[in-house]
Amino acid sequence: MADLVQRAIAAARLDPQVYEEVEADQTALGQAMTVVVVAALASGIGSLGSGGMANVIGTAIGALIGWYVWAFVIWAVGTKVLPTPQTHADVGQVLRTTGFSAAPGVLAVTGIVPGVGPYLMVAASIWQLVAMIVAVRQALDYESTGRAIAVCVIGYVAMIIVIFAIVLLIGGFVGGFGHGGPAPAMGAFASPGTLPG
Repeated sequence: MADLVQRAIAAARLDPQVYEEVEADQTALGQAMTVVVVAALASGIGSLGSGGMANVIGTAIGALIGWYVWAFVIWAVGTKVLPTPQTHADVGQVLRTTGFSAAPGVLAVTGIVPGVGPYLMVAASIWQLVAMIVAVRQALDYESTGRAIAVCVIGYVAMIIVIFAIVLLIGGFVGGFGHGGPAPAMGAFASPGTLPG
């Protein structure tokens, strides 16, 4: 447990070395998943006023789906479309590094602070995005941060399309049974904490 906490703190500090470490540690996938879930739960708690406990659970589920989809697309784009001669990565390496990039999201729990909470959640989301860029740069062995940003943007757009399709599918399925349409399902996936890194 101490190893997980130390790694998460180093990841939040944007330490490239910890991203290299988790990239190489094939046993760290569970730790990365834990970081994603804890950050998502923190975000859900931070936005309790806008959705209650169902939002907290939905945010955690959405975060796991979003993390996996985003990591897979980042791997595909980064290794097949925008590789460099140094790029050698598998999906597991990208999952581990991007999972740890969610560490700053734990601060989204501050969203419950009256007045400044929403601003603190935005700051946590921006911090996560910067950590995601560092994670991608390290996982794909890029020398250019610009290339890592491009891969993250392409991956983000693809992830949003996939999650939107899932939400429509779930919404249509739920709506077919008379329990509501896509709007309630969309709320679970649309909060800031649903996105890894």
